[in-house]
Order: sequence, then structure tokens, then C-alpha cells
Amino acid sequence: MVLELGYIEIKDLVFGQETRVHGSTLVVDQDAFKEALRSGDDRIQGLNLALAKPGQSTRIICVKDVIEPRCKVDGHSVGEGRTHILRNVAVVSCGKIVGFQEGLIDMSGAGAEHSPFSRTLNLVVEVEVAPELPPHAHEEVVRHAGLKAAGLLAEAARTLRPAEVERYHCLDTLEGGPKLPRVAYLYMLLSQGLLHDSYVLGRNAREGLPCIIPLPLLMDGAITSGNCVSACDKNTTYHHQNNPLVRELYQHHLQELNFAGVVLTNEPVRLAAKEASARKAVELVKTLKADAVIISKEGFGNPDTDQMLLIRGLEEAGVLTVSITDEYAGDNGASQSLADATPQARAMISVGNANERILLPPMERLLGPLEDLTRLAGAYPHSLHQDGSLEVELQAIIGSTNQLGFHTLRCREV
Repeated sequence: MVLELGYIEIKDLVFGQETRVHGSTLVVDQDAFKEALRSGDDRIQGLNLALAKPGQSTRIICVKDVIEPRCKVDGHSVGEGRTHILRNVAVVSCGKIVGFQEGLIDMSGAGAEHSPFSRTLNLVVEVEVAPELPPHAHEEVVRHAGLKAAGLLAEAARTLRPAEVERYHCLDTLEGGPKLPRVAYLYMLLSQGLLHDSYVLGRNAREGLPCIIPLPLLMDGAITSGNCVSACDKNTTYHHQNNPLVRELYQHHLQELNFAGVVLTNEPVRLAAKEASARKAVELVKTLKADAVIISKEGFGNPDTDQMLLIRGLEEAGVLTVSITDEYAGDNGASQSLADATPQARAMISVGNANERILLPPMERLLGPLEDLTRLAGAYPHSLHQDGSLEVELQAIIGSTNQLGFHTLRCREV
């Protein structure tokens, strides 16, 4: 199984008469796009398309998902052949809040410094659904519209020559390579139900996990997001498509380490299920003959227990662990930052305090359901000031404390 990812460089995004790539500009036929997105789904009551570019005075509210446009141009299965990608482009789906854990993207100002999606050229798909829809159907409509839009957009890249091609091979998980440390990656996926779900090859992550996943499958978009966890540590589909931990481990394979493989595991709700899942995940890591493992987490609170069970099981099995987490330590950083702990958690990497407050400047253009602005997780009834500025926690900003390390916060010793 060999996968090629071909990147088409895009430097601008505009509306026009035909959806195509002209030079390094992606042109979108707005009317045809709307018609295609609404076709076959009478649950969509209203649809708006907008462009949001880096540096603009634009705020996108109640973001459901972010998706990188990709199309399969050679081969029929995920994880093989060639996939073309519109680099620097993202589809951002947004719509009315069903729960409360959605977030925002600012394209300029202080908020833009905390989200990677302030740097992408964004096609914003705002979906209004039929009012009688139950919550899960509501979410399904909005998220499917975003995925469909990304697929339609990517068709513009089908016949183009990529500026760069990456190749991913299946890792030999048992043999070969110099005598270097064997490092595995344990990839935790949110799977709690109640609009807190991830999908692997279209299947809910509550089923069939833990498992070992071939690297080409992972890099070819096998995982999609379906969750409404707080915006700061939500792994959008774009995050899964571009997991930086996998890329780094693959780049260092056979140089500083032997990349032993990837184990996907879930984050159940009940304690017995957590314990069973952790035991199986530890056994799978052991089958990879790993000397060490990196663990990433999604969400906070309940998933903290999953992470600690994994750390304890792996360390007791003699596998060194390094884990990535964000913190909820109060706006002054003085509160207990995790909901669970274990003495074996001796190598933890913090990607930031999600409760830290930030003042976002007023924006000239607001996209998304404005009436839900102060209902975002990390916002307050008094968050919106009279001048249009917005005081929120980092929790409200998409990707601000992402636990894959796909974020912009840094630390320094003082």
C-alpha cells in the first residue's frame, strides 16, 4: 500500500463564473455550488457561502468543522494511489448551536494568532436546517454539507500537476531498520456519543477500536470529525488530515527512531469500558514492540481518565510514555488543570491553559449565527461589549490548545 499526496498551491480564493484553478487562484462558482449542496437534501432550509481570507476583519461564529479539499485521482481505495490537495484552502462549516461547545475563527487581530485557520483561504458554508430536526440530524446536515463542499471544491485540482508530491508507505512494524528506539503513536479519538464522536472510514469510533491503522490510510483522510467538544481542543477533520505528530514521526523514521506504527483508540464514557479499551490499546502497542509511545488526547475532563489509564498501563508494561494535553486551570492558572492523574504520568506536555482569557477586537464582518455568539463554550452572557469587542477564554477559539500540537502557543523559560 503506497499513497501519494499531490499538493496544488493556491494563493487566492475568489468567486467567479466557473469553479476552477486559474494560475494560483481558486475560483468558485457560487450559484452552482449552492445548487449542488442543496441538491438531494430537503433538510437544508437556507445556505450562504462566503470567503474569509487572512488579514480580513472577519469573525466566523459557531464553527462545526474545518475540512481540507481533497480528491482521489488514481486508485479506488483510501490509502492507495494518488490524492490531490488544494493547499492553503479550507472549507469551514458553521450553523446554529445544538449543544454549546462550538467556537470561532478570527481572520485578524489577537484571535487570529491562536488559530491555524486564520492563515488558510476559507470557503465558509453557513447552513440553516429545517427547524423540526432533532439534534443529531441537525448536526448531520451541517457536517455533510461541509464535507460535500470540500469534495466539490477539490474537483478543481483533479487534472492539475502538483507542485509537490509526498509518498507514504506502510511501516514494517516488526522488522528492519537500524537499532534505533522503536516509537509508536497512540491516537485517542473522542467517542462519547451525544454529539461527541469521531469516524474511522465512516464508522463511529465507538465501534471497532482500539486497532492498528496503516499509515497510508491515516494520511488519506480515514478519520473525520463529528464532535462538538470545546473549540480549543477539538480535532477538526482538517487536523486529522494533517496530523503533525504522524508527519514528524514519519520524517524521522530510520534516522533518529524507528516509527513502530499507530494505534487508534477511543474514549468511552463508562469506567468499565475505559478500562477495557485501555487494556486492549496497551496490548496492541506491545505487539508493535515499542520502546516508547507518544499519546495525544482529544477533549478534556472525562478523557483525562482515558489518558491516565493508558499511561499507567504502558509504563507498567515497560513502555516509556510522553503524553500531550491541554489544561483547564482557571483564568489565573491556579486551579487543578486535569480531572484525573496517575503517578506514572511523569512526561506530560502542556499545550496551554484553555481558561486563559483574551479580548478580541471588533470585526467589520461576522459570519455565522450571531445570536449564538455568547453561548459558545468559553464565552459568557457579558462577553460581547458595546463596541463589538469580545472577551472569551481561549476555549472559544478553534484550535487554540490543540492536543495534536497543531496550534500556535509556545512557552519560554523566565
